[in-house]
Amino acid sequence: MHSEQTLALAPDAETAAINARWKQHRRTLRRRRCIVAALALLALVAALTDLFTGSAALTPAQVIQGLWTPDSLSTPMQVVLWQVRLPVALMALLVGGALALAGVEMQTILNNPLAEPFTLGVSSSAALGAALAIVLDWGVIGSDATWLVPANAFVFALVSLMLLQFLAQWRGAQAQTLVLFGIAIGFTAGALLSLLQFIASEEALQQLVFWSMGSLARADWHSVAIVAATLVVTLPFSWRAAGQLTALRLGEERARSFGIDVTSLRRWALVRISLLAATAVAFVGTVGFVGLVAPHVARMIVGDGHRHLLPASVLIGAALVALASVASKSLLPGITLPIGIVTALVGLPVFMGLILRRSGVSV
Repeated sequence: MHSEQTLALAPDAETAAINARWKQHRRTLRRRRCIVAALALLALVAALTDLFTGSAALTPAQVIQGLWTPDSLSTPMQVVLWQVRLPVALMALLVGGALALAGVEMQTILNNPLAEPFTLGVSSSAALGAALAIVLDWGVIGSDATWLVPANAFVFALVSLMLLQFLAQWRGAQAQTLVLFGIAIGFTAGALLSLLQFIASEEALQQLVFWSMGSLARADWHSVAIVAATLVVTLPFSWRAAGQLTALRLGEERARSFGIDVTSLRRWALVRISLLAATAVAFVGTVGFVGLVAPHVARMIVGDGHRHLLPASVLIGAALVALASVASKSLLPGITLPIGIVTALVGLPVFMGLILRRSGVSV
């Protein structure tokens, strides 16, 4: 009799356990959605703070009013707000989001927590292209003086990752192989860059060093539109691959057992990473550590599920660069620091902490 009661209660207990797990799952999803919404608000606040900050005497009230009714401001103030501050603030959000999205995908496909877009030599290759334009006035066909440096940087960054894909397919697209090829490409580009720096004039060398530090000062509406278009085009494809990327976090063999073509997934992820990183570097220069830090912070607060990890990483990266832009204008009164210096100062401690943690050293 007792065993019959136990058998009768077992399905009810199992159903209750399933319902409890389902409720817990729904609570987790709601919490993660709330976190993503909070991150979107954080990015908006960071962008507004960036708009409020600058050497011109514009109060926050004037900025808000000038966004809604530009005619309420004097002509010089309209130029400062609409042609200087607003493009810079939007570029900070877009570049941060693009680098973070590229970083989270790269860490997943390479299964390497220390990976970011510049791990594969994007930074050195883009700097080499910019150096050719600045030092030798050599550029891709059709580039006028205005677009010579960004066009060269974009083409060289893109070509370096296309070469990486070709080498990976030739030797087998394993994660370790991609990292090693990327390091080789980066060292080669770095050596050629050093040669150009050696023969450059003093003026050209100064321009090249300033470009390599990363700066939002060159942002205008044309460059903002190009970076925005790149992010808008790539983000839906990243979202579509979110489930496969989450499965890949469980390991290649596990992902293949789910019917996922890991080679194709990695190839198309590299295409997206190439476009995002090359476009960002072309217009802003070298902005390191964003693609490293943002995905790790996002992973700590929303987990490994890419349905929430991707948007969280994009928003954290956007907020990080926007706040770095604020810091670059505020740390030294009257001087705007290169944005790459600020992001490096923030990212370097995180990078060292990750290395020590990965090495098993207590910190």
